Amino acid sequence: MAVAGVLALAAVALVARAAWLQLLHNDFYQRQGDARFLRDIPIAASRGAILDRNGEPMAVSTPVASIWANPQELLQYPDRLPVLAKALDIHPDALVQRLAQRADREFVYLRRHLSPDAAAAILALQIPGVAAQREFRRFYPAGSVAAHVLGFTNIDDVGQEGLELAFNDWLTGKPGVKRVIRDRLGRVVENVDLLRAAEPGRDLVLSIDRRLQYLAYRELDAGLRAHDASAGSAVILDVATGEILAMVNLPSYNPNSRDSDAIGAQRNRALTDVFEPGSVMKAFTAVAAMESGKFTPDTLIATSPGYTTLRGGYTIHDFKDYGTLSLAGVLIKSSNVGAIKIADELSAEQQYSAYRRFGLGQTSGSGFPGESAGVLPAAGVWGPVEKQTIAYGYGVSVTALQLARAYAAFGNGGALPTPTFVKNTPPERRAIVDPAIAGKTLAILEAVTGEGGTATRSNVSGYRVAGKTGTSRKASGGGYADKRYVSVFVGLAPASRPRLAMAVVINDPKGEEYGGGAVAAPVFRSIMTGALRLLDVPPDRIEQWYAQMPAEPARAVAARAATDAPAPKHGVAL
Repeated sequence: MAVAGVLALAAVALVARAAWLQLLHNDFYQRQGDARFLRDIPIAASRGAILDRNGEPMAVSTPVASIWANPQELLQYPDRLPVLAKALDIHPDALVQRLAQRADREFVYLRRHLSPDAAAAILALQIPGVAAQREFRRFYPAGSVAAHVLGFTNIDDVGQEGLELAFNDWLTGKPGVKRVIRDRLGRVVENVDLLRAAEPGRDLVLSIDRRLQYLAYRELDAGLRAHDASAGSAVILDVATGEILAMVNLPSYNPNSRDSDAIGAQRNRALTDVFEPGSVMKAFTAVAAMESGKFTPDTLIATSPGYTTLRGGYTIHDFKDYGTLSLAGVLIKSSNVGAIKIADELSAEQQYSAYRRFGLGQTSGSGFPGESAGVLPAAGVWGPVEKQTIAYGYGVSVTALQLARAYAAFGNGGALPTPTFVKNTPPERRAIVDPAIAGKTLAILEAVTGEGGTATRSNVSGYRVAGKTGTSRKASGGGYADKRYVSVFVGLAPASRPRLAMAVVINDPKGEEYGGGAVAAPVFRSIMTGALRLLDVPPDRIEQWYAQMPAEPARAVAARAATDAPAPKHGVAL
């Protein structure tokens, strides 16, 4: 009896203790249980989309699944590791090593960014300690065509290059948090509470027109192939607003592939690569000349015998002996000797002031990561030779965007726009040149594309074009490389009321033709022809347009063009 009584008392005590722990004071064990099965897990937030100016997607985030594991639990089932390794498409030894190195952790990624179906197949194996987490992966529909502008994100969806980096804070969403109950396999069996909702990132609408981007990429590629060139860039700028409508570079890369080893192809050459512009610099020299009061477009300049020797023994040649040229003629014939003679009449400060106002030697204000300022030495360090060579485009370095922006000022009445990649950014323009001088220079640049000029291959049927060719030898080893050139053309259209400014830069063209007029100008023509039509810009060379069309449509187009495209306000005597 005594033993039975003791056992009964013990049983009552155990029941009382159990009731006390489980019913009255269960907080401790509840916390212990929750710690094993209750988890706060992040809710992935979608990155904002990047759209072109017409709302077409250029970068979007797609839901994906990432497989992760709790090494402490998974390592308890070594017999399941070969099956898991096969499903993950990795070597079993590599999986074991990865888990062993992180055996003190409760979370390790095994495979990131799988398709939902692939992740579901792995989870269906029901391997303890293995689970999936929702994430997002960036996708770029335009691929290599817009790679240099957009850049790319890393595996954690953080911007690494281009606009993805520049606007990372704007595009990045805020992850949410939810409380869930997981079973012993790590699967979510119940959503307990939403602690914080995920906030998606904000969309970014670019100034880029995807149609023009594809057009420029295609025609630049054709130009490089035609001349077996190593690289090239093209930039299209809206003259009035400074909006960048297209920016392409070759060679390019595929931003959708994280396995790409083309590191050198990832830089945005139009903004990072500098080069000596050659004769396109002469337009800025002409502005400095007219601002000095010593020159007008008709001022005569002797260029015979077609060459001149600089201090130090360097002989500079023109294509031929042009005799006596007007200031306008120096640009039309692209006379290096004429540019030197102009520089001799100007002070270094007068030249430097003009070049600096056109944005040379400074970043454009586009906000693009890694943009180069180029090189424009201070006037105080110029010697007589530097003053002369800079006048025709040597001793100074620029980017393609700087040239497009600078020439846009000629079509803007002397106002320099600030380039932007974002649509509807309030235009920023700074008056840098007297409108009359800007107009006279624009008229000279239009004559450059006319008969007898160096840029006849830049002409667009039905439109008046203003622009300038440039050809420079590539620097190499403290001097200049033999038979290696940079070919440049910068222009505006329609010249009567410029809507678009474009710079085309081609590196290392091979063959007999290497000048800007033969290599870069035809690419400009091809791109500009398509761009003006895509943007529905009315023609301003009415007679030519009219002659190429059937009678009835021609009359309608001519009437519209006469209304929308007035004659230029400034002329020049040539």
